[in-house]
Amino acid sequence: MIDIDPASRPDPIAYLDHVASTDVGRGYKRQVLDLLALRPGHTVLDLGCGPGTDLAAMADAVTSTGRVIGLDRDPAMVAEAGARLAGRPQVEVRPGDVHELPVADRSIDRARTDRVLQHVDDPARVLAEFRRVARPGARIVMAEPDWEGMLIDSPCPDVGRTLARFISTEMVRHGTLGRSLARLCEEAGLAVRSVVTVAPVFRDLATADHVLGLRRNLVRAVGAGYLEPGAEEWFDDLRSRPFLASALLFLVTAEAA
Repeated sequence: MIDIDPASRPDPIAYLDHVASTDVGRGYKRQVLDLLALRPGHTVLDLGCGPGTDLAAMADAVTSTGRVIGLDRDPAMVAEAGARLAGRPQVEVRPGDVHELPVADRSIDRARTDRVLQHVDDPARVLAEFRRVARPGARIVMAEPDWEGMLIDSPCPDVGRTLARFISTEMVRHGTLGRSLARLCEEAGLAVRSVVTVAPVFRDLATADHVLGLRRNLVRAVGAGYLEPGAEEWFDDLRSRPFLASALLFLVTAEAA
């Protein structure tokens, strides 16, 4: 993978908040929540909770009789999530590694991941850990992209295809994880209950650029030799015409025996 200049990265908390506030973010997050089928009294684990974006909605669903555990390895995310959820006594935010869950065996009713497994060292190990902590019949819902499924309308479609290949190959550790999730779940001994694809459409270039990182990754692709110098003009051309792009997201639901 290519080393990324920290100065070129968006602020992670602001980025996650922005994605969650878009129509695209609200739509698929509602689907994930519905697939979780939370009930009062459930204990829920959010693997990679970030700044706590989804913890309140899960707390509402499990009520005061349930419990929500947010887990993240980034101290800044843990601090932010803890501050945001301070008024929710049934929510606990913990630091920790999703490869080694700081949770007791057979203690979890529901779990979720949202665009987290694409970045971890070993998605299969994370699924094995879920199986360890899952009660019989426990459910996990995962939302993961397949970056090769990013489509951008342009008179020069090869640039968009190359950009998608660059992101999936060089910028994301497991750039095509979405298509592999069901198989990985079954290999981990989980029963796959559903596989749903979401393909949101972006008609606004600024939103697509922020969510998908188009311009900054285009510059990186040129620097890495995937695209010829001057390919940045392709992005400028997108501004001059009606814009349309789409991305592919897999929502996979699996259960423990």
